[in-house]
Amino acid sequence: MGNASAKQGLQEVTKRTEDRVGKITVTGRYHRAPKKLEDDYILDTKVLGSGYNGSVNLARDKRTQTNYAVKAFKLHGVNSEKKEELETECEIFLSMDHPHVARLTDVYESEDTLHLVMECMEGGELFHRVTEKRRFSEKDAAEAAHQMLLAVNYIHTHKIVHRDIKLENFLYEKKDTNHLKLIDFGFSKIWEPNTKMALSCGTLAYVAPEVLDKSYTSKCDLWSLGVVIFILLVGYMPFAGSETHQVQMIKQGKCTFRKESWAKVSKEASEFVGKLLIVDPLKRLSAGQALQEEWLLKRSTIVEPETLDEDTLLALRNFAQASIFRRACMSVMAWSLTSEDRAQVREGFLKLDTENKGVITLGQFKTVMWEHFHVNDEQAKVAFEALDTSHTDEIHYSDFLAAMVTSRIQVHDEVLAQTFRRFDTDNSGFITSANLKDVLGETFEGEEMDKLMAEADFTKDGKISYTEFIQYLKDGSGSTDETHSEACHKVIDTQLKKSGTSNTDGSSRSAGLRMKTGLGGDSKEKEADGGTAAAAPDKKKSCCALL
Repeated sequence: MGNASAKQGLQEVTKRTEDRVGKITVTGRYHRAPKKLEDDYILDTKVLGSGYNGSVNLARDKRTQTNYAVKAFKLHGVNSEKKEELETECEIFLSMDHPHVARLTDVYESEDTLHLVMECMEGGELFHRVTEKRRFSEKDAAEAAHQMLLAVNYIHTHKIVHRDIKLENFLYEKKDTNHLKLIDFGFSKIWEPNTKMALSCGTLAYVAPEVLDKSYTSKCDLWSLGVVIFILLVGYMPFAGSETHQVQMIKQGKCTFRKESWAKVSKEASEFVGKLLIVDPLKRLSAGQALQEEWLLKRSTIVEPETLDEDTLLALRNFAQASIFRRACMSVMAWSLTSEDRAQVREGFLKLDTENKGVITLGQFKTVMWEHFHVNDEQAKVAFEALDTSHTDEIHYSDFLAAMVTSRIQVHDEVLAQTFRRFDTDNSGFITSANLKDVLGETFEGEEMDKLMAEADFTKDGKISYTEFIQYLKDGSGSTDETHSEACHKVIDTQLKKSGTSNTDGSSRSAGLRMKTGLGGDSKEKEADGGTAAAAPDKKKSCCALL
């Protein structure tokens, strides 16, 4: 297959992803010539690991010296099957946006190579922690299970099945934290619920019975997760031995049972695993159901905040007040934040995500805003639409992060520089109207690019220099006019003032806010109904488009 065919496929990938998650989410990270990886990163020869579609190397950001993980794909001379796998992994990874899924920071498409730049998970594999500890405490296992299920439930609600859930594909963010993230979407697939998949893939010890029979749904991930939690609780594999023996035991659902090991495990934990390792997928728990099981609901390792803190509330309000261009800058900036930056506020996002789906819907937002802040439905709706920058009727993780920028997250120079770099698509050293169109589209929130440019083009020369960009973001310019500001203040403040929480300065504050298994058959995917992604929903213009 030639380069032209590969590049055409990648153009279709970026268009489909833009339709699903919004243009700004994709264009701020996907770079084509003249931009290249070497402009921004120094690639190291050190291999961090390998996935189904290739090895992962260490890279260092030239400006911040921060480490990243880079996976390279050749675009020349690959067969049609490899081309499809590359496009699928790229499309899925570009659309991922969740605290418990590894973050794709940048994509660089050159003449013959595609580079995916991902956050470097410095804490190592869950597999390594298990081998170091031999056996997790039940508290540790429950915490890990909860985090893994949040990730799996997120991808499933977005019509993605991972198909290679295993200990090695969950990594810790840092060595001194217990924050897990899902990685490696090489086997993943965009999946329609009314179809069944047929490709035997994954890692045999974790593979569900229905995968061996080549007729399965996303429930296969829950079986695999059951195997992972089994290992966390008792320190050994439920299915072991020769390949033939493993296949036989998996199909029968017969785990290796060591009485002395399970005697130390609570009834709730053992029942939880049993509900995942059920041969019949129709009787197996879904990710959403598993999150409601007693064992997880009563876990005691995470202390959930009673309410969202007051600074989070103020950050949401400030974002709703910001001008259109400032909100666009914040949205792009959200993809430049470090893991330390994101760690400051991610619990607030998880608190708002009351349904554990990895996004915040209008219904959820209204409920939380009323219960914690006594903000009525109409006022909450105005705030929600200001946060929903992609107009997908959902607040995604990066939408939330964008709202936290400057108010909850202290923005440092490196983040500002990276944000400028994302807008400067042609490496000219300036942001032009053409650059903004590349990243934001012909219009953004109903405004033409020239009008947005004017907010930060202080010298009126038709382009924004880095100095002007920094001045614009740091000096607080770009706020909305008084009418819009007043409308946004009503979103939060009116009800708070009734509660007597107004400060002496007049502002209102809340009091307490792999591998293929080789199990036979053709390696090509055979879906009952084609297995193609659903058409993206029509994007409707936000009624807050002029905020």
